[in-house]
Amino acid sequence: MRWWISIGAVCVVGTLAGGDVAGIAAPAPAAPPLAQQRSDKEATASVDVELILAVDVSYSMDLDELAIQREGYAQAISSKEFLQALKNGPLGRISVTYFEWAASRDQKIIIPWRLIDGPESADAVAAEIMKTPIRRASRTSISGAIYFAMPLFDEDPYRGLKQVIDISGDGPNNDGSPVTIARDAAIAKSIVINGLPIMVKEPSYSTMDIENLDYYYRDCVTGGRGSFVISIKSRGEFKEAIRTKLLMEVAGRTPERRVVPVADEETHAPQEPRVSCLIGEKIWQDRWGR
Repeated sequence: MRWWISIGAVCVVGTLAGGDVAGIAAPAPAAPPLAQQRSDKEATASVDVELILAVDVSYSMDLDELAIQREGYAQAISSKEFLQALKNGPLGRISVTYFEWAASRDQKIIIPWRLIDGPESADAVAAEIMKTPIRRASRTSISGAIYFAMPLFDEDPYRGLKQVIDISGDGPNNDGSPVTIARDAAIAKSIVINGLPIMVKEPSYSTMDIENLDYYYRDCVTGGRGSFVISIKSRGEFKEAIRTKLLMEVAGRTPERRVVPVADEETHAPQEPRVSCLIGEKIWQDRWGR
């Protein structure tokens, strides 16, 4: 089940290595059934969720938005609701890392992997988010953010029941590889991608903003079992939207407000996009000719 929540509109919201016999590689053994894989993962899990927070700092985000966004994450992580959701999880703890992104080769880890298992560790992570100077950079590469995020799970000292990449941004991909290729690569690894499209400005071709950014995130960016999109359509919605998103990611909790399902597919694959998944690249090409 995938969910699409509009805060503005509807919410106040080894491989096993083959052996070698007489110089001939033995065929790789068949992968265990999906149910067995899940069972094995649950047996070795040390956290409920491995959560990557990937935050857009491209120039289309103004300084006020960047400050509100960062404050929203810090306040959400240390909120009573988040801590209660954390406590109610199967293991009662998560691991989290936070990085900022812009162009395809511009990603900066602000917080390496941290364990959150209660108020003290949550407050420490929140303080760490707030103390780093705000920066801005050029271009918007959601695909670059996804490719940067995927190997970070291998560096996490904790093993989660699920792995989630949480992407927030205010525009479409316009740099690096097409976003759908990166998204599909993550889904193939059983990684869930959730989205927080920021739609507080009027769309403008000159600033490379698009209408229906929420559709773009839903159809081109997010994917995986239980993935969802929460759109932000006013500055006042930042903190509430971020808190709602974290509650859903940590505890799989559906907020007590209207939630709109947009797909219920066995494969959890995206539907036919309602917005071109190459719209950002097209706008960039039209504007800059490259």
